[in-house]
Amino acid sequence: MIPKVFKEVIDLGDGREISIETGKLAKQAHGSVVVQSGKCMLLCTVVSNYESKDLDFLPLTVDYREKFAAAGRYPGGFFKREARPSDGEVLTMRLVDRVLRPLFPKDYHAETQVMIQLMSHDDDVMPDAMAGLAASAAIQLSDFPFECAISEARVGRINGEFVINPTRAQLEESDIDMMIGASADSVMMVEGEMNEISEEEMADAIKFAHEAIKVQCAAQLRLAEAFGKKEVREYPAEREDEDLKKKIHEMAYDKVYAIAQAGSAKHERSTAFKEIHEEILATFSEEELEDFGDLVSKYYRSAEKTAIRDLTLNEGLRLDGRKTDEIRPIWCEVDYLPSTHGSSIFTRGETQALATVTLGTSREANKIDMPSYEGEESFYLHYNFPPFCTGEARPIRGTSRREVGHGNLAQRALKGMIPADCPYTVRVVSEVLESNGSSSMATVCSGTMALMDAGVQLTKPVSGIAMGLISDAESGKYAVLSDILGDEDHLGDMDFKVTGTADGITACQMDIKVKGLSYEILVNALQQARQGRLHILEKLTDTIPTPNSDVKAHAPKMVTAVIANEYIGALIGPGGKVIQELQKETGCTIVINEDPVTEEGIVEILGTSQEGIDTVLAKIDSITFKPVVNNSYKVKVIKMLDFGAVVEYQDAPGNEVLLHVSELAWERTENVSDVVNMGDVFDVKYFGIDSRTRKEKVSRKALLPRPPRPEGGAPKEDRKPREDRKPREKRN
Repeated sequence: MIPKVFKEVIDLGDGREISIETGKLAKQAHGSVVVQSGKCMLLCTVVSNYESKDLDFLPLTVDYREKFAAAGRYPGGFFKREARPSDGEVLTMRLVDRVLRPLFPKDYHAETQVMIQLMSHDDDVMPDAMAGLAASAAIQLSDFPFECAISEARVGRINGEFVINPTRAQLEESDIDMMIGASADSVMMVEGEMNEISEEEMADAIKFAHEAIKVQCAAQLRLAEAFGKKEVREYPAEREDEDLKKKIHEMAYDKVYAIAQAGSAKHERSTAFKEIHEEILATFSEEELEDFGDLVSKYYRSAEKTAIRDLTLNEGLRLDGRKTDEIRPIWCEVDYLPSTHGSSIFTRGETQALATVTLGTSREANKIDMPSYEGEESFYLHYNFPPFCTGEARPIRGTSRREVGHGNLAQRALKGMIPADCPYTVRVVSEVLESNGSSSMATVCSGTMALMDAGVQLTKPVSGIAMGLISDAESGKYAVLSDILGDEDHLGDMDFKVTGTADGITACQMDIKVKGLSYEILVNALQQARQGRLHILEKLTDTIPTPNSDVKAHAPKMVTAVIANEYIGALIGPGGKVIQELQKETGCTIVINEDPVTEEGIVEILGTSQEGIDTVLAKIDSITFKPVVNNSYKVKVIKMLDFGAVVEYQDAPGNEVLLHVSELAWERTENVSDVVNMGDVFDVKYFGIDSRTRKEKVSRKALLPRPPRPEGGAPKEDRKPREDRKPREKRN
């Protein structure tokens, strides 16, 4: 039976369209859609179990995968099958998850999966910009308890004009690359990188994207209505007891407020709050705790959150005693690790990051192999968040999605400041050693200093700060918090991270948890963040004002040489013999890349010994040496022959040429040794290829003064006849 297909089309306004279709594929899923733009097609399916788990959170999994068949390619590696997700896929999962998760009810605990797959790829369409739209559209067709339709859109700016969902080629020309997630009413998520834009420009970009998202949300609602919107499923709601909630609030609020008002360190504060919690639990019998002990703990946490928020809104004070715009004490150090190419420590309050820099050749570039994009990164940053940094012990099961996301944010913050002519592949690794408030921003700060310590000539230093927002809709009060703590991250209405130079924003990440946040509050928060960034930036430049003028003595120096493609084979040698012996002799790493545009070979020489580098350069000069006709060159005799001497160019060792006996001197030369001997150094003139012998011709005598001829010339009888000369035959 031919399936009934329902479809909605979204006009992007410049000849491009996005279609949302359902009814044809994956009909056993609780909701499924195919989202298409050009030849790019995403299949999204959503399923949620009807039985809830005994958890206090939503077990939501957002999975995004790109199929290699979508681009007509095979997966790399030995096993020709898609395996673990790439970092690019993980980043897309995070973008979608952060917008969807807050819109499920807090008491909904059923296992839920959102699976998005790239089934067909188009080089002119970036699929991650449509993943949020696909996820929300599928959910709208399901019976899930979900607050409202959302979508995500990428915004770029080319020549001052904003563009929705630009192509990858357009992004190369854009000074903004931001992903915005929103409902029709509220912006919920922002993440991206910028080329030192202002706070107002960033707000304008968000507004522009939001208008496009409103259109996409409306299309989802029309599709759901045409398809037949299902009734929202029933699920077991969490128990509530308003009388108990009020009682716990009265028991806890004042005590929590007093501890928060006193201002204390994380450990002391946590201990004090735990004691209050235990005191409250002690007022109930064992039977009561078995019956509603989970509610007691839940209502205590609610009272604790309310007290801390009220303290900030009423008195402008925070958990650690700071004012809302105050930054925690900072200390920094560079060149801490003696063997790394660059290192730094950045400590802000109870957050600490140790960054290292490693310099390498293009061989160490980070290869990206995805169906939607193939390329490499010559600058990349990795972020590690071990459990001890928060005083915990837990299993380590590889790199988490959070670590991938935080590392990517720091990388985007810094990469625009790496100069285009930096010859190295640069890897930064951030080891988070303590964490209580944005370790990703500490990574940006420590990364900046480590790069400068390594001698990477950053265009400008970059700093970052994590901000928070506490607001009260009834009173209209709000407080923007600079340099938030880990506790403030959980109890606030917005947390956002902003990085930048003294001249503008380079990257941001926002999660907005309240509806209808005004752009006026957003801009005010960004302006306060700027003041915090500049304060932190001053601490960084006090520690290391400018990048070191050169790399460290033990770090490799990079020299690049350009040779014609015709010489690449000679430099490599048969079976790689020449280049391998040269690397062994000099201790240098030599990498040769062919530039298809200029048809030249780019030779990268990486080594710690300048002598070794000079030896490699001399070898390259020798291989590529080509004498110029009529120029003079200094040579050295390396072999004596009966008919001449073999000489070697002094400027190009290994390049030899025959100096014929007739070109040694103006006088007739019987023996080569009468004029030159082994090891003699002198100048010769280069005449190019001799037309008679087809060999290169050089001459010593051409640079010597020609002896004057005797008047009238020599008498015939004095001329020595050539023994091999035959008598000339008379002509008839």
